[in-house]
Amino acid sequence: MKVTNENLLATVQRLADKDEITQVLFDYAHHLDHNEPKALVALFIPDCHISYGGEHGADGAEAYLATLEHEKFGIGGFFAGTSHHVSNVVIAFTDDDTATVRSQVYAWHRYNRERPDGIVMGQYHDVFVRTPEGWKIARRELKHVGTENYHAKGDALNPIPRV
Repeated sequence: MKVTNENLLATVQRLADKDEITQVLFDYAHHLDHNEPKALVALFIPDCHISYGGEHGADGAEAYLATLEHEKFGIGGFFAGTSHHVSNVVIAFTDDDTATVRSQVYAWHRYNRERPDGIVMGQYHDVFVRTPEGWKIARRELKHVGTENYHAKGDALNPIPRV
């Protein structure tokens, strides 16, 4: 697209929106890796849907927070440390206030149990919506392409379909 006087403001707005959405992706990884579940959940709308595969996920921000804070299986209870790396962000706007987003994720996990570190490689498939507070995640699906020593296996994962 060529920027002209007629589309300058719309182009700048779209660039600002893309930057804000990308920042939310990076903030998600940061808050997850620092075991900050309340800050992480603030990146989602109240009636969000999260699917990590099979029975893993949540419907609604309150349910997601309860999952993240669970004493035994939450991010602090289950993992001693994590490192999530997000890249290859592709944003497609369906309208001025909604976008579909695909990004690559490489996530390393150190467990609180005696077991080898686990790795997940895959993609986040998200729907973002503009709210009065800024862009937030309405829907997140993690699709896996591969794992190494990861605790979830087989039907517990959402595979990336291959042609």
